[in-house]
Amino acid sequence: MAKKILIVEDEALIGKVLSIRLEGMGYKVSTALDGEEGLDKVRTERPDLVILDIGLPKLDGNTLCELIKTGADTKRIKVIMLTGHRLMGEMERSFASGADLYVNKPYEWARLQAHIKDLIG
Repeated sequence: MAKKILIVEDEALIGKVLSIRLEGMGYKVSTALDGEEGLDKVRTERPDLVILDIGLPKLDGNTLCELIKTGADTKRIKVIMLTGHRLMGEMERSFASGADLYVNKPYEWARLQAHIKDLIG
């Protein structure tokens, strides 16, 4: 059975490009455009991995990450923060909220691909 990845990204083009690439690797991919929709999909779809932007409308990525990592049914879901935020404080906040990995945009596809394989196979 294919592993499931949820992309929570408010820039539709970035989400679409990631979806196409990940589906090409054999993953089942869904997307959400804001944090609230992302949280709903985490709870209903139970993905193996969530790729999160920090600057999301309605519910920011760090808060969503913390909700995923503290939920009894969702705490084992892996989370990659994929963001344009480059401040050290943002990275620290993401790891404090439970992120498994922090990747800056623009990202190098081969490196992101390797991280995903390391996290969920």
